[in-house]
Amino acid sequence: MSKIVNLRQARKAKMRAQKRAEADANSAAFGTPKAERKRLQQEQERAARSLDGHHRDKGADKDEPNA
Repeated sequence: MSKIVNLRQARKAKMRAQKRAEADANSAAFGTPKAERKRLQQEQERAARSLDGHHRDKGADKDEPNA
């Protein structure tokens, strides 16, 4: 004999599984903690400041006046 399956319960279980899979995907994409996002942003800003600090000014090496 085959097992009797309640179609309503099977449909709801299938929908729950789909929603759980979607939630797992979203948590992987958007689930970084606020502290980690802030730390990454600070690292990027520090790297940008460091890079900007190492740029040479145009004309600063020349002996000619800018006037």
